[in-house]
Amino acid sequence: MDAPLPQRPSRRDVLGGFAAASLGSLLAGRAFGEGGASLARGPHFPAKAKHVIWLHMAGSPSQLDLFDEKPKLRDFDRKPIPPEFVAGERFAFIEGTPKVLASPYAFARHGECGANLSELLPHTAAIADKLTIVRSMVTDQFNHTPAQIFLNTGSPVLGRPSVGAWLSYGLGSECDDLPAFVVMLSGAKGPSGGTSLWGSGFLPTVHQGVRLRGDGDPVLYLSNPPGVDDACRRRSLDALRALNERRLADVGDPEIETRIAQYDLSLRMQASVPALADLASESQETLDLYGVTPGESGFARNALLARRLVERGVRHVHLYHWGWDSHGTSPGDDLMTSLPQRCLETDRASAALVTDLERRGLLDETIVVWGGEFGRTPMNEARNGSTYLGRDHHPHAFSIWLAGGGFRPGLQYGATDELGYFVVEDPLPVHDLHATLLHQLGIDHEKLTYFFQGRDFRLTDVAGKVVTELLA
Repeated sequence: MDAPLPQRPSRRDVLGGFAAASLGSLLAGRAFGEGGASLARGPHFPAKAKHVIWLHMAGSPSQLDLFDEKPKLRDFDRKPIPPEFVAGERFAFIEGTPKVLASPYAFARHGECGANLSELLPHTAAIADKLTIVRSMVTDQFNHTPAQIFLNTGSPVLGRPSVGAWLSYGLGSECDDLPAFVVMLSGAKGPSGGTSLWGSGFLPTVHQGVRLRGDGDPVLYLSNPPGVDDACRRRSLDALRALNERRLADVGDPEIETRIAQYDLSLRMQASVPALADLASESQETLDLYGVTPGESGFARNALLARRLVERGVRHVHLYHWGWDSHGTSPGDDLMTSLPQRCLETDRASAALVTDLERRGLLDETIVVWGGEFGRTPMNEARNGSTYLGRDHHPHAFSIWLAGGGFRPGLQYGATDELGYFVVEDPLPVHDLHATLLHQLGIDHEKLTYFFQGRDFRLTDVAGKVVTELLA
């Protein structure tokens, strides 16, 4: 039988081959240069920041009870909302004409900036002058899964790369023995969007987030199995590398190069991850600052680990804390029991992270983001006649805060109407937030692209602009 004629390589084969040639240098701790699936990786200009720590309050905190006080709600409390607000609106669970719900919590001014914050956030209030508070976030999605996917990937459609994956792809890693992108979870369960929130989408899988766990081995399958020592593991990996390199030479699949690089990184992580997770070197003062109890997992420990990760050069750290879905169907999800508990679990450690980064000289080069995937309604949900207080999903207005990385401290940006229903000043769409974050990291969001299915994709899709008013 005649040997098959060689086929002309496709555009994807050629571009994929370039990407494969670059993956090893990423995991060796060097940023990408030219080559790969795009010739426009960053940095495109001098960066203000090197790292991102994103504190995602999964389920979405009520901005009206934490950041956006609306005294007018008290005038309409428990009365039907004016029909012009809800005409043609879709809600996740509200039916009929809902009644307005005033916040049961007191607000006060804090810091030289005079930020008006809820009594539920005393530690956040103490660092008000370090924060950029945005009260005018808007999103296109009003259910958790698509809203979380949209916030994390720039699209509500499954299969797009996450923010951290784009940063890994665009900037590489500063660390030889840890991934560029690390994820940690806390709360009763994981976020609704699942692993797609930290996936690599159509980028090479080496860029997906690596999850650090709070119990047992910090990373699954990192430890040697019984009867296997480090030397045996090294011999096994060397044999696998030789087989993979032969296969790579035959077929040119960039995912083979990814596997080679990941095996090598996993061996280096066997030493680095246990040292990272061991908090014995932290002072009691630092543990108390975060509210960490040795041996206990949770958001406070994850926040401290986030600082330790960026200290070591990790590019993007994403923390998810579930439990903010305050519908008011029971004490487990209402405004009077559940919301204060979520604040107790996260307020101290969130503020401690900013304080700790600043005193270690890391805040200027690290962007901290705090917030959920959408907001909550100014009306009581009262699902099935529930007497517990709660608010439905609300895409038209929500609040976040940012700190460090060249964002303007003490700024209060944007405003909503007198009931907190619609943004009336300086709306900030998700794509604009992404574009501004990338800008601070030295990336032009229109240039960081990846060719897939016949066109160039980017984190901000076909939208997004840098909001310079947020920047110092």
